[in-house]
Amino acid sequence: MYLFVDQLTNVDFSFLDADRGMVGETWLANFGLGGSLDHTGMICDFSAVKRHFREWLDEYLDHRLAVPTLSPALSYRQQGGQIHLTWKSAVGVIEMSAPEQAVALIPVSEITPQSCVNWVTNAVIALMPEQVSQIDLEFTTEAIPGSYYHYTHGLKKHHGNCQRIAHGHRSTIGIWHNGEKSPQLEQQWAQQWQDVYIATREDIQAETEQAYQFGYTAPQGDFVLTMPKAKCYLVDTETTVENIATHIYSVLKQRHADANLKVKAYEGFGKGAIAQDR
Repeated sequence: MYLFVDQLTNVDFSFLDADRGMVGETWLANFGLGGSLDHTGMICDFSAVKRHFREWLDEYLDHRLAVPTLSPALSYRQQGGQIHLTWKSAVGVIEMSAPEQAVALIPVSEITPQSCVNWVTNAVIALMPEQVSQIDLEFTTEAIPGSYYHYTHGLKKHHGNCQRIAHGHRSTIGIWHNGEKSPQLEQQWAQQWQDVYIATREDIQAETEQAYQFGYTAPQGDFVLTMPKAKCYLVDTETTVENIATHIYSVLKQRHADANLKVKAYEGFGKGAIAQDR
């Protein structure tokens, strides 16, 4: 017998890529399991299994930076509850020091949906009842017909996992100009913010010709991140989705002062904020 649930949950995180640098991502998790029936006529209490699976993803992947430990681009060390890493990518060198709970060390050479499946299923199988003989997992991305971008950020004032300095999202965007949806404006923002790190100016600790160093102390610990300037976009506020929507709206309003504008900015899958003319 086989049970399945599509889009059981989603995970928002960032990962390191040899070509793209740091990439914000959102994956949808499709989950299934097979096994023999117990005395109740079920393989298991599926509600409990779903809860365990969601909780594992929330704990070990969601809102973390996923790091492929077998990649030659990586060097890292763990010391005093912190992970210190250097990543040499085609877009520049990335360095980070963060609490261990902010990083997912995955024993693969490249972070892809398929390469992470074995890592997850090998861990989750131990949580399953003994009559469960098979676990299947598929990570997919949202089917977005329009424009979208991948972004990474950190929210130092957040008391949950959003405070981690390098977590991200794959997000669509909607822009309306005088009541008409504007694919052109949407595409412009998507291109500008592809694989971007959106940062708060006050978090800059140091600057060179090529890079910014950002840092802050949050409830979970000390965070420091050095990013190539070419992959950074600076704002004057915390990088919440509310402020992101407001920022896009404000920039567009400067360019289209007489237009009626509406911006619908997403934070991953199915959630976000709207800024618009009243």
